[in-house]
Amino acid sequence: MDEVRIVLVDDDQLVRMALRLVIEGEPDLSVVAEAADGEAALGVVEQHRPDVVLMDVRMPGRDGLSATREILSWPDPPRVLVLTTFDSDELVLGALRAGALGFVLKDTPPPQIITAVRTVAGGNPALSSAATARVIAAATGPHSSDARQRSRTEARTRLATLTERELDTARAIADGLGNPDIATRLHISVATVKAHTGSLFAKLAVDNRVQVALLVRDAED
Repeated sequence: MDEVRIVLVDDDQLVRMALRLVIEGEPDLSVVAEAADGEAALGVVEQHRPDVVLMDVRMPGRDGLSATREILSWPDPPRVLVLTTFDSDELVLGALRAGALGFVLKDTPPPQIITAVRTVAGGNPALSSAATARVIAAATGPHSSDARQRSRTEARTRLATLTERELDTARAIADGLGNPDIATRLHISVATVKAHTGSLFAKLAVDNRVQVALLVRDAED
C-alpha cells in the first residue's frame, strides 16, 4: 500500500501528540497536519488533501460532526475515522450517517488504532464490536418517539426504491457480512453482489456500507 497521509483533529494537544507517536511509528502511515477544532480542520484538510482524517467529535467551536459533513460533501473527500470517548453517542451516530467510515475510542490500544486507520484508508468500515453495540443502543434508545418515527419513515421510504435483491443485499450488509458471505447467503456470485451494492449505493445516495447499515437499522427500529 502507498503511504497513507493523515490529518489529526482533536482539541486536546496531548491526544494529538499520542496519536502522532503511534501513527508515525508505522512505515506506511504519516501525519501531515493537525487541527484543534472543526473550523481549523476544514482549512487543513483542504490544504493537505489527506487520505484519512481522525476526527474528534466534541470540540469547542465547530464540532466534529459539522466538520465531517462539510468535508465529506467535497469532491474526492478523504476517509473520516471518528474519535470518541462515548459521552457523545448521538454525535457519533450523526457522523456515521454523514459518511464517516468508522470510529475508535480514544483509549483503544495503539495496534487497534493502526488497524482501524488502515482499514478505513482501504475504504472499509472500522467499527469495534463494543463501540458498535453502544452506537446501536443510542440509535434505538429512549430519544423522542417523534424523532424515531421520522427516522423510520425516511429510511423505509428510501429502502422502498430498491429491488428485492438489492434490499436483501442491504440487509446482509447491515448484518456485517462481506461480499463473499453475502454471495453465499443469497446464492449469487460475488460479481452480482458488487453490482447490487453499487446500485443500492446510487439509489440510497450513500457512500459506504455503514450508511446502508444505519438505514436498515432505522427502518427496522
